[in-house]
Amino acid sequence: MSEPTPLPSTPAHLDLSHIEAAVDNFFATTGVKPSTEARELVAEIMLSGLKLVADGADLGQLKLVRSALKEMRHAYRTFNPYRGIRKISIFGSARTPDTDPDYVLARHFSRAISESGMMVITGAGDGIMKAGHEGPDVEKCFGLRIRLPFEAGANSVIDGDPKLVNFRYFFTRKLMFMAHSDAVAVFPGGFGTQDELFEALTLIQTGKSNLVPVVLLEHEGGDYWKSWEEGCVLPLARRRLISPEDRGLYSIHTDPHAAVEEIAGFYRRFNSMRFVGKELVLRLNTPITEGELGVLEREFRADLCERDSFRAVTAFEEEEEHRDLPRIAFRFNRRAWSRLRAMIDFLNGAPARKHQ
Repeated sequence: MSEPTPLPSTPAHLDLSHIEAAVDNFFATTGVKPSTEARELVAEIMLSGLKLVADGADLGQLKLVRSALKEMRHAYRTFNPYRGIRKISIFGSARTPDTDPDYVLARHFSRAISESGMMVITGAGDGIMKAGHEGPDVEKCFGLRIRLPFEAGANSVIDGDPKLVNFRYFFTRKLMFMAHSDAVAVFPGGFGTQDELFEALTLIQTGKSNLVPVVLLEHEGGDYWKSWEEGCVLPLARRRLISPEDRGLYSIHTDPHAAVEEIAGFYRRFNSMRFVGKELVLRLNTPITEGELGVLEREFRADLCERDSFRAVTAFEEEEEHRDLPRIAFRFNRRAWSRLRAMIDFLNGAPARKHQ
């Protein structure tokens, strides 16, 4: 058995001080005026590229990194003008015909969620994705298309729209779905749909993406989500491979308006959150009362707080967004994300969910 090739050491002269000077010259030449933080981050991106070569990366590896970065840059450029507008990602099968009741349901749901003020993101294919584009006006739609050899192109609704983004890689595409989503809706589908659903649930459960509502929809009388829950989720819960509260990360609906209400309810009082140092800050649309802080202390402190407890605060100096909103802050343990969802439900006035 041959010995593995040892990793080459990175030359000592590859450091930020040299890269930053080159970055400054580039920005001066192009007339771009970055912030101090942006300048430092661009220098680190360039340094990582140089170190890839120094570390012995082959051309295939370099091409993958280049293509992924280009895809991400183009996607961010497409989404950035729509900052501040809430968006929902809709997943489902590309094989669902337009005569299927789930197709009709997806069209009704996408229209209703658009009328509530959200923009719609789907995969740009046919089936459920096309239905998701047919409900709203196309001006309120994004399409994130994956280039596959057996698919001719984007569906007829989003094809040619400037908000259509083409991807070579699934991982960059899925990153953009979750990075820009304030909610997720999933209709019946195959491996790809299940992959997207579990990606969303995993990222939410582990705190690697925003905590957002996930609604699972199908037509009245269907058994897709019942079978999924009984055959997949409940066995995991019985084996204690997931926590009982993890089932609170999603809800199942046959009524599109009930699903819209579930999403609207999540943002009824809760607005957004971010970490400031070790503090998790929840921004609220209305101030929290002393009585509510007492409930949080009794019901959630043991599960959520690393130490200390919940307190009402004003905006931290580091926060740039929503500075006028009231807040609560606490030292979150970064583990119990499902219990955090339950706490947000309490703040929104939603009834507690019971799970077997």
